[in-house]
Amino acid sequence: MNPRISHVAFRGAWRLRAQASLSNGWVCQSCRINSQLRSNFSTSRIFLEKPYYITTPIFYVNAAPHVGHLYTMVLTDIHKRWQVLRGKKAILCTGTDEHGMKIQRAATQANTPPKEFCDLTAETFKALAKRAGLSNDHFVRTTDVDHIEAVQYFWHMLKEREYIYESKHEGWYCVSDETYYPESAIEKRLDPLIGRTFMASQETGKEVEWTSEANYHFRLSAFKNRLLEFYKDNPGFIVPVSRMNDVVKWVSEGLEDLSISRPVERLTWGIRVPDDETQTIYVWLDALINYITKAGYPWAPGQEHALGWPADVQVIGKDIVRFHCIYWPAFLLALDIDPPKQILTHAHWTLGHQKMAKSTGNVVNPFFAIDRFGVDAMRYYLAHDGGISDDSDYANHFIVERYKKGLQGGLGNLVSRITRPKIWKVCHAVQAAKYGKLGVMSSRTEEQSIMLDELSKKVSAKMEDLNAGAALHAIMDVVYETNKFIQISAPWALAKAINEDVDPKIAAQLRSEINCIIYYCSEATRIVGILMQPYIPAKAAQLLDMLGVDESKRAFDDARIGADYDYGVPKDAVGKDAWDGLFPPLPVDT
Repeated sequence: MNPRISHVAFRGAWRLRAQASLSNGWVCQSCRINSQLRSNFSTSRIFLEKPYYITTPIFYVNAAPHVGHLYTMVLTDIHKRWQVLRGKKAILCTGTDEHGMKIQRAATQANTPPKEFCDLTAETFKALAKRAGLSNDHFVRTTDVDHIEAVQYFWHMLKEREYIYESKHEGWYCVSDETYYPESAIEKRLDPLIGRTFMASQETGKEVEWTSEANYHFRLSAFKNRLLEFYKDNPGFIVPVSRMNDVVKWVSEGLEDLSISRPVERLTWGIRVPDDETQTIYVWLDALINYITKAGYPWAPGQEHALGWPADVQVIGKDIVRFHCIYWPAFLLALDIDPPKQILTHAHWTLGHQKMAKSTGNVVNPFFAIDRFGVDAMRYYLAHDGGISDDSDYANHFIVERYKKGLQGGLGNLVSRITRPKIWKVCHAVQAAKYGKLGVMSSRTEEQSIMLDELSKKVSAKMEDLNAGAALHAIMDVVYETNKFIQISAPWALAKAINEDVDPKIAAQLRSEINCIIYYCSEATRIVGILMQPYIPAKAAQLLDMLGVDESKRAFDDARIGADYDYGVPKDAVGKDAWDGLFPPLPVDT
């Protein structure tokens, strides 16, 4: 079916529904069906508590994804999996942003109809989410019918509350950023390659063009005080706090009303303004609503929170802070909808200390990176080195270093040292601990025990601060310290001292010492394996299988000393050499 024809047909159907229901509030067909389904389970426990809801930004489909997109996906997925580890129902939404002038121009240049162009690139982002091990519950596309209906209903409600008005608009428009910039945010720049001067955004460096047109505006200026009050009441709304300070400063300096439509002669590819065929809804108003589309908006009475809204965390890159931290809460407050609880704004990845950008081609293909290093190695590297406040520089040799030190030489080496030797058995050490036969702990063992007692609390505190990188560093510190502990304790030397000439009491004491060392090393490995599940899901599962940890004992509450006395018999081969270990050597050409 021609997408343009189906879109027109949908809009006609929407107008009929809207005209028939303006007096009592419009609810589209898909939402009526959803509300009926939800009402059937209204007494179910699943809706008694709001699910944890986390989102990635929806990714613009004017070009293929790069490793920066992979980082955002992985970071979001880690936080979602962490909540599941804590025993909570959690929902992750990701997707693609498919409307706007950039898409229209990109499709024209590719000599491809816009919808077909979007379909191809959206599938690439879907494939990346799958390859990255993303545990997403939704993949929203702004060309989806339920999203189009939600956007038009949202517009209708803004119009009903008189937050939308028509006016002529003049200003500097950036097609690349899909936004207008005030005169104060524009500067003249020189293209060093061709010597051409052009006007550009000070913030992004992208070229702007002067436009004059009649369109619709949102009364953003009316929300200055309300936004400032919201920020004051929710000081942790934006992470890190430095970007919260920037946003408060921007809003305090005053807000201009926001142009929220484009004349159809300039922009055909987008959602039409309800009851005005001459205007197309601004891509950022359209795009931001995706977050509530998959949370069931428009909601049936009493079901506002059933599918997760307000979002607990929305993860975005620092370049779209203004849209998510000013425009988005203003739109929601206009309709008395709760804004998200927190917005985690991460820094960028650079390549050669230059920002990765699809427009310049300075990017890393995430599929190639995963093929080369493996998905869990890439997840580990991105989480370990990725920046929240400050940018991080991407390089293959950094990945190799992290792999060799942290995964192969750290965690993989620890698993091998614990599970492979024939002179002791993990299950014997665990059973000795279960029945109180470990004997007296040395001072080193006591330090190891205290470290393990504190680990879950440390990691939990970092995750509460939305700092997954710092949490991972805390986990890896335990890996490194445990390798030092077993090296200094040298249980193999104690085992060597047990022979037929040794007094039985001394032999029993030596075995008790060995079991004590191996137990606290095994516990470190088990606890680390549990806490690493959000970061490296496949490898963490393999690690826990190697230790023989039952699937039912891999939750956060199990990540403490003595929580499990039934492991120690491997459920997966522990291997015999470096090549069949948990983290084998990287290929020679890597």
